Amino acid sequence: MTRSGRRPGNSGTREAILDAARVRFAEVGFDKASIRSIATAASVDPALVHHYFGTKHELFAAALKLPVDPRDILSHFATVPVEDLGETIIRTVVTLWDSEIGVPTIAAFRTLLASDDPALARTFLLDIVLAAIRPRVDSPPGTGAKRAALAASQLAGLLVTRKILRIDPIASMPVEELAATVGPTLQRYFTGELPLTD
Repeated sequence: MTRSGRRPGNSGTREAILDAARVRFAEVGFDKASIRSIATAASVDPALVHHYFGTKHELFAAALKLPVDPRDILSHFATVPVEDLGETIIRTVVTLWDSEIGVPTIAAFRTLLASDDPALARTFLLDIVLAAIRPRVDSPPGTGAKRAALAASQLAGLLVTRKILRIDPIASMPVEELAATVGPTLQRYFTGELPLTD
């Protein structure tokens, strides 16, 4: 008899968990997708998910085929002064894209953007990259989600322009110049006045 929750063959189990995770993250987003629900969808015990992938963040990184846990790169955004977020995020993210670990990251995003369902890319931008920032820029109250979505649009556009379409001069612009040029636009989304509707 096999142990409860185990599938025969480690690789099959790992892939089943990854497939279930991609579907669940796409359906409900990062925050609402629990390890237990992913395990249930993969027909395994939740302990196996932790065994193969550790934390939910690490599982998400594996599902997107990211080379690093995004928290390792993004954790310091929570402590950056709000008025410096725009330039800091551009500087940090573009430096990552231009590094060795940026190559598989860009490849993963190219695949996600080309897929029929961009939900995983959306989840990554809103629930991972900008999650810690959203409550910090929620002023006036209720605008945090709008501000995060506007920032996500800027980051996605910059990614496509610099790394996929490679449109110059943006494709070859030094990181500091990009941060100084694009950062203020991102900052306006975070802390500037927004048109409000009733």
